[in-house]
This record gives sequence, C-alpha cells and structure tokens, in this order.
Amino acid sequence: MALSPLISRHILPFTLKLLYASLRLSVTPSSLKIQLTDKGTIFTFWHGKMMTGWLLARALFPSQKRVAVVSLSEDGTTLSDTLEQLDFTLIRGSSSRGGDEVKLAMERALEQKNIIILTPDGPRGPVNQFKYGTLRIASSNNYPLIFAEIKYEKAWKLKSWDQFEIPKPFSKTVVQLHSIDLPEFESEEALRIFTKKLSDRFGHA
Repeated sequence: MALSPLISRHILPFTLKLLYASLRLSVTPSSLKIQLTDKGTIFTFWHGKMMTGWLLARALFPSQKRVAVVSLSEDGTTLSDTLEQLDFTLIRGSSSRGGDEVKLAMERALEQKNIIILTPDGPRGPVNQFKYGTLRIASSNNYPLIFAEIKYEKAWKLKSWDQFEIPKPFSKTVVQLHSIDLPEFESEEALRIFTKKLSDRFGHA
C-alpha cells in the first residue's frame, strides 16, 4: 500500500538520511575508481538492503546523474516519491511491466554516462537472484557493473519475500564493492549459467 505523499516525500527522506548518517560505515575499497569517460555504470544491491543501498549510491556518486529503476507498483510509487527528494532521476517499470521501454530508457541513460541504480532481484524476487535483463544490458556494451555487498552488525529483519533489513541506529555496517567482469554471452544458455553462478556467489550477501 502506497504511503501518503507527506510521509514518502518528507518524512522518509529525512529519516533515511538520519539513519544512514548514524551508521558506522566501512566501505571497501574506500575509493571507487571507475572511469566514466565514455560509459555509464550500473550500480546494484539486493532489494532487502535498500535502506542503505540508495544512500550509499548517493554518497559514492555525488557528482554524476543518478538514475533509479523503480517498479510501477504502489510500493514503487512510495519509493519513487522518496528518491526524487534524494535527487534521483527515475525510470519507472520492471521486466514484467514496461520491460522494453525500461530497457531503452536504461540504455539511453547509460549512453549519457549516467549511473543506473537498481535492485537486481526486485521488485518481486526471487530473493537475492540476479535478473537476466540487467546482465544482458551490462554485457552488450561492456558497461561497468558494480554490486554492493552490505552487511549489518545489528538490524531488524522483516518477514517479507526480500528478507528486508532495517539497520539499527549506529550499527556497524560493512560494505564490500564488487566490480563484476561480464563476458560476451554467445547464447541465452551461457547467460543463464553465468547469472546462476553470480547469484550463488552473492546470494547470502
């Protein structure tokens, strides 16, 4: 159920920034050296870690245009309202709704050297499993793909499909940034095999 605009546009952005600022955050590597001379970048984290993921992307890419891919669901509307207040540009849709339009919008944003931020297991799962579309787009033009592995020392975990976690204020939070080297996929089968291996690698992150 979508929240009221008062909450999603004012209270949530303020709360997220306050919570993020309280975390004892450790990011490795400490500097993200990506050459954005002629390409955009895809930055990802699991749906269940988005309480930190969106603000992390904001901190890592302060000077680039940040484009968030958000579903057309009611929950997506709440998230979109919040992210707009945090200076994100939006692409609305998912692989199941508006898939072709989303793909074209992502490719256009990447060509313009923007940072695409998304949850590769969203909006409905399976939990902690990469979707083929994200990897296909990244591979097609050799766009950098970054996965943020986020772990909290203390957090509340909800009984939701994505095992959503809310870090407790002042919790130690460890972030490992992984640069994913993508091959050129010669077939759909090769893409599926690589996607499963990648999901297995980070599935418990």
